[in-house]
Amino acid sequence: MQGGGPYPGIGPRVVALGGGHGLFASLSALRVVTDRLTAVVTVADDGGSSGRLRRELGVLPPGDLRMALAALCGDDEWGSTWSEVVQHRFRSEGDLHGHAVGNLLIVALWELLGDPVAGLDWVGRLLGAHGRVLPMASVPLDIVAEVELDGVVSIVRGQVACALTPGRVQAISLVPEDPPARPEAVAAVLDADWVVFGPGSWFTSVLPHLKVPELARALHETRAKRLVTLNLAPQPGETDDFSPQQHLEVLRQHAPELSMDVVLADTRVVDDPDALDKAAAALGARLVMADVAASDGSAKHDPRRLASVLDEIFLQKR
Repeated sequence: MQGGGPYPGIGPRVVALGGGHGLFASLSALRVVTDRLTAVVTVADDGGSSGRLRRELGVLPPGDLRMALAALCGDDEWGSTWSEVVQHRFRSEGDLHGHAVGNLLIVALWELLGDPVAGLDWVGRLLGAHGRVLPMASVPLDIVAEVELDGVVSIVRGQVACALTPGRVQAISLVPEDPPARPEAVAAVLDADWVVFGPGSWFTSVLPHLKVPELARALHETRAKRLVTLNLAPQPGETDDFSPQQHLEVLRQHAPELSMDVVLADTRVVDDPDALDKAAAALGARLVMADVAASDGSAKHDPRRLASVLDEIFLQKR
């Protein structure tokens, strides 16, 4: 990859937005396509190891940031080993149970350096990460969701609660309402050639970026092309029974003035190509359908297939 075309040798400047397993899949593919890659990661997790560290130490939740760094590790022995180390979770009957090694490493560097971005950059150097990882905001965030169940709309607060509460999420907002964006994340978006949304938990990993005012402004103002990678299956508790086009409709509802250039969907999960094409066009985007799912039938993207298709899109070959 990274042949001729507009990005010879080093690839385009790409910013990937999201969190959790969806962003991990995106980064695993993108690091093959370009040497200029930045992940801008949500910081609203309030469960598990991240939630415990957030409550005890008042820090940004490190878990999604850790996963992004692990995804950027190389395939050599150094990269694969460190990826396993930072993802390793302790198993015990004591207080360390469930903590991920990478979470503790990240928080230790934050305490020593007093700067979240500097700490992440140091971890990235240790891991030999093929790209940079940045938090989307400077403070921990809470997601507030409007959830409809049997015709009744209730308000649910917290990422874990939003994902687990029965019913369908209608819309999300953030607390605080006007959180400060990380300047480095804003600068990366403004300097990008491509911005990639998704895949991932739509309401708790993808859409929150549009609710940080400075970051949302940069996403509207950037000259970068914008690409949406759709999920392979609905997210339980968030987008149950959502069609691919409903994901785009929700995106448009949360950012009605934000246009897209490309919507990428896996061929086998699209039941109504015409409806999806229409929803993509409503965002100003063209629809690209390709086989990007893992061959084992799971709802996971295959990094090599996804990388190949993204490379062709970036090089204007698809």
